[in-house]
Amino acid sequence: MTADAPARRPPDPVNAAPTQAEQERQQARRLGAWSIAWTLLTLVIWGWFAFLTLADYGPESGDRPMCRGLLVGPLSEDILCRDPLRQWPALLGILALAVMVTASAAATTVYAKVLSRLARRDWPGVPGAGLTADGRCSHPRDRPTERLSRPR
Repeated sequence: MTADAPARRPPDPVNAAPTQAEQERQQARRLGAWSIAWTLLTLVIWGWFAFLTLADYGPESGDRPMCRGLLVGPLSEDILCRDPLRQWPALLGILALAVMVTASAAATTVYAKVLSRLARRDWPGVPGAGLTADGRCSHPRDRPTERLSRPR
């Protein structure tokens, strides 16, 4: 070795580029976190919708609020009970938003689960991935079965 030639060092495992399997695992974890966030947002929106349709509201009259929830009791025609968020067009908009966010949460959750399973799978043909020393597949399904001959 001369002074001009740089010394070769083994690759640093900390600064090494991640392999494809590690990248897939990272992506699966990231999507898993997003699916949890979508699910929490879904729960909040459905809770908001349930509160607006079931909870009593308005000024107190005696021991309970003056206006009943839309799905709980008869509608009050009083002018104090005209809350714009408790009218059916607004409630249907919130319901549509809840359904769309629920669909996004479900799709993200399924996609994250599929990615995590694919990241853990041993792919045939990849060196060291489910193969025996002589290159044959080690999965029990792919092993030849011995046929037993019946005595005659």
